[in-house]
Amino acid sequence: MKKLMAANWKMYKIVDEGVATARELVRLLGTKLPADREVLLCPSFTMLHAVSPILAQTPGCFMGAQNLYPAAQGAFTGEIAPEQLLALGCTHALAGHSERRHVLGEGDELIGRKVAFGLDAGLKMILCVGETIAERRAGQVEAVLARQLQMGLSGVLASATAENLAIAYEPVWAIGTGEVAGPEEILAAHAFVRATLKSLLPEQGGQVRILYGGSVKPDNAGTIIRLDNVDGVLVGGASLKADSFSQIVLA
Repeated sequence: MKKLMAANWKMYKIVDEGVATARELVRLLGTKLPADREVLLCPSFTMLHAVSPILAQTPGCFMGAQNLYPAAQGAFTGEIAPEQLLALGCTHALAGHSERRHVLGEGDELIGRKVAFGLDAGLKMILCVGETIAERRAGQVEAVLARQLQMGLSGVLASATAENLAIAYEPVWAIGTGEVAGPEEILAAHAFVRATLKSLLPEQGGQVRILYGGSVKPDNAGTIIRLDNVDGVLVGGASLKADSFSQIVLA
């Protein structure tokens, strides 16, 4: 399975800026993208239509959405459906990012419905999990991860595969703070996620990709990506510039 190098642009950039960054990233990667790497860009909804053609012409590069609503259509003002994302060229979508959980108040049950609905619609889903600093200090890391994985995957235990599902472990205290979990912390968390996946998905859990997210930068990406059970990264701030993200992709 290839390493998945994913960029989450969050609520940054207008359309022209996003197009310029995507074009520059493609130029920098050129023919240098290793055979064992895939690149995923998750821009804001406003620029999906403009970024899609750039990535569609670039082998190994894909486009994802930062969120979706678990319905095909309806009176859900401000939301976006999987079918609408697919029509714009998205192949992937995130669910359960810590900012959706802790800033916008999304609970485990809703996140699980998003994962299930996205998979059923034909998107590849990335379920984000991770603990707060208070939960880590209280010794609750494994309990939090177990709950988030169990509820996040409860509706897809029969349909999830290593091809259509990935997990992103993002310790909340390391996202956008400049802090990064140390190798031992990453190894321990990813080992627990792997064991839980094998329990929940006996046939596929050993192959499902587990990404690390949380202040990933060019100077630490190489170390992180080579740790056991780290099958890619989910990058925030350092993905906003093509130069720094290309260095991470090639680390």
